[in-house]
Amino acid sequence: MPAAAHKMRSWLFAPGDSQRKMAKAISSLADRIILDLEDAVAITGKAEARRMVADVLGALGDGRGRAWVRINPLGSGLAEQDLAVIMPAGPGGIMLPKAESGADMAALDALLTPLEEAHGIAPGTTKVLPLVTETAAAMFGTGTYRGAARLAGMTWGAEDLADSIGALSNTDSQGRYRPTYELARSLCLLGAAAAGVPAIETIMGDFRDLAGLEARAELVRRDGFRGMLAIHPDQVAVINEAFTPSAEEAAEAREIVRLFAANPGAGTLAGPKGMLDRPHLSRAEQLLAQLDD
Repeated sequence: MPAAAHKMRSWLFAPGDSQRKMAKAISSLADRIILDLEDAVAITGKAEARRMVADVLGALGDGRGRAWVRINPLGSGLAEQDLAVIMPAGPGGIMLPKAESGADMAALDALLTPLEEAHGIAPGTTKVLPLVTETAAAMFGTGTYRGAARLAGMTWGAEDLADSIGALSNTDSQGRYRPTYELARSLCLLGAAAAGVPAIETIMGDFRDLAGLEARAELVRRDGFRGMLAIHPDQVAVINEAFTPSAEEAAEAREIVRLFAANPGAGTLAGPKGMLDRPHLSRAEQLLAQLDD
């Protein structure tokens, strides 16, 4: 059975031109499904993929809130066509590739609002997850998303960024991201924090390396990311586990909250593992909120 639709730990891509892969994604435990009309679909197959994605959304009924659609970039001449076909089916949200600033969110909002009104969807309820580092210019706009309409979170991409700057590779000989791409990750995290939305980690291309996926997911969660993109159903369970606070973490956070509640005038307190101050309380509350998401 699919995970609760309101969680945002795992975001699983499925090509919009493959009925089999879309069905497999929907039957997975991914918190969000991303039906892809962009990179996964050849230009000659875009029209048919739009129809297929709309049919899948329609068949999901009340469950379609979990199914998002990655449209083609604004300015490509294809985004408007994507939206015209899929919006009548009421997707749960839109992934916007190659977003360069909050201005792109405003432009997409202007496209979505009349379509929502035309198809009986409450205005503003179709949320958007932008990919915010896929072009060189986008790197300079990650701090401009605060207050953007429809913003549900922010995620980043390394493959298109490498293409944008003419790089031969985005990793070193050990498979680690090179400094430019670590910067992209950090800018996404900081931009999301500034905008008050969750940061979502990019994909891990080697879907067979589940141990590496676990290590990376746990690392970026500690940095502040709240979920991760996936390209294969086998990655979903690892991601869900990594981005779910452990029982030990939850117990420690509850104890911190309890201590401050019992001493409401205190700025600092002695805790089980040392001195506690208000930032510790804030982090504990944020962790506990993840259990309620």
